[in-house]
Amino acid sequence: MSDSPSVCPDFADPSFLKRHILDTVRFYAPRCIDRLYGGYINCFLDDGTVCDYETKQLVGMTRFVYIFSAALLVGGPAEYRGAAEHGLRFLREFQWDHEHGGFFWTLKGRNPTDKRKLAYGHAFALLAASTAFKAGISPAGAMIGEVYEVLEKHFWNEQDGLYADEASDDWSEVSPYRGQNANMHLTEAMMAAYEATGDRRYLDRANTLAHSVMFKLLPQSGKLIWEHYKTDWVIDWNYNKGNTKDEFRPYGYIFGHSIEWAKLLLLLNRLCPQAWLAPQAERLFREAVDKGLDRRHGGIFYSMSPENGQIIDSDKLYWVMAEAIGASSLLAACTGQTGYRKFYEDIFSYCWTYFVDHDFGGWYQLLDASNRKYNSIKSPPPKTDYHPVTNCITAIFVWGTAAGKPL
Repeated sequence: MSDSPSVCPDFADPSFLKRHILDTVRFYAPRCIDRLYGGYINCFLDDGTVCDYETKQLVGMTRFVYIFSAALLVGGPAEYRGAAEHGLRFLREFQWDHEHGGFFWTLKGRNPTDKRKLAYGHAFALLAASTAFKAGISPAGAMIGEVYEVLEKHFWNEQDGLYADEASDDWSEVSPYRGQNANMHLTEAMMAAYEATGDRRYLDRANTLAHSVMFKLLPQSGKLIWEHYKTDWVIDWNYNKGNTKDEFRPYGYIFGHSIEWAKLLLLLNRLCPQAWLAPQAERLFREAVDKGLDRRHGGIFYSMSPENGQIIDSDKLYWVMAEAIGASSLLAACTGQTGYRKFYEDIFSYCWTYFVDHDFGGWYQLLDASNRKYNSIKSPPPKTDYHPVTNCITAIFVWGTAAGKPL
């Protein structure tokens, strides 16, 4: 890899950020390309050894399409086009339910093992197709509209201004569970679809989602985002209680999601400026950092109890740190405050020291409170280092624009 952890580069240098994106993607390519079943292999140890050849989770498959497309956008090698197209073919041929429509949640090889339809997974399908289309992969354009129509028909509720979370494979049953996580990633995906196509309906939908979460959901939980809701979008304080390690529905105030929403509000403000967006983003970010920052060992804790404000999961997760990189860069640009620039430098330095693997590439997934790894599994499904890649792209936009060098 290009730098040792003892020598920190200029984290605000767009050329460094592009190089780091390509170094990160290089950990996965070409070893992730599954020539047997199609799609991608999605489980790797620290050194790149495969730890699961067959699991094809929708989120992992679509995130790979995203990172290869993103790499193309920052000048990555031409073969990444083929790598992205490889995944798009698998999604269309095998992950797609040709009988009922929508994408299956999980396959083993080519065989569906979990046929549920989840809005979260479709959010990443929309993000992947949009980013591939932006990268010049024209066949991805049709998928943008197709995924949107699935979401519109089966998940969207106009009265709520939000998406439902989960349905059965034939769409006959919709789970009573409602969650903010899928709606957060759908906000991101809708903005990407707008940027890829120029179709205003996608931007309008992102704006509606942001309004719904900030003005219907957030007032119920206070200053931080809560994850879980009942069918009428009233908070469910007991859903998954105590289970902070659920991949998609964790319990507690998840600091990373308030930070991620701060980033998304600032990205929305670029596309659809509104006076409330930047102040709300700043409030969310500051509250999450104030409550979640580990002032002893660095980084940001994972989860806080709603009952007493105590940290209930002190682990450090790679995606939380990556989102803090993106959010703090945007806040630095938006406010002009040097404190956000310093936070950006500090959190990236922390990640450079503890999360980035300078021997083999990629980011470690999970560290304990003292920044120690639990095991040698670097990248279980659905991790593909999408979070570091997308937040480095955000930072390139910020610092490149500041230097007069847009992406």
